[in-house]
Amino acid sequence: MTDIRIRKAEGTWVVRAGGAVLAESKNALELVENGYPDVIYFPQDDIAMAFLDDSDHRTTCPHKGEARYYSIVTKSQTLENAAWSYDAPKEAAARIKGHLAFYPSDLLAVERL
Repeated sequence: MTDIRIRKAEGTWVVRAGGAVLAESKNALELVENGYPDVIYFPQDDIAMAFLDDSDHRTTCPHKGEARYYSIVTKSQTLENAAWSYDAPKEAAARIKGHLAFYPSDLLAVERL
C-alpha cells in the first residue's frame, strides 16, 4: 500500500515557463508518496489558466484516481501534457482537488522563492 501524505508547502512557490510566471502561491500543497519525488500542487486560483490548454491525455493512479492533463502554451512553444490535476481524487488524496501540479524540466521550473 502506498502511503500518501499531504501538507501545506512552506513559503511561496512559483512555476515559470517561456519567460512567464504561470503560477505563484503561498497556499501550495506538498504531496509525499513513497517511492516518488515530492510534488507541489498549486491551487487553481493561483494559476494563470489562460496559458493551459486541456489535453485529451489521461492516466490513472491506483491511490489518487484519474489524472487530467494540460499542455502549456508559451510564446515560443507548447509543452505537451506538462501539468495535471485530479478532478475527483480518491480519499487519500482528497486535499489536492482543485489543485494542479507541473512537470519540472529544462523549459519549466517549479521552485520555492
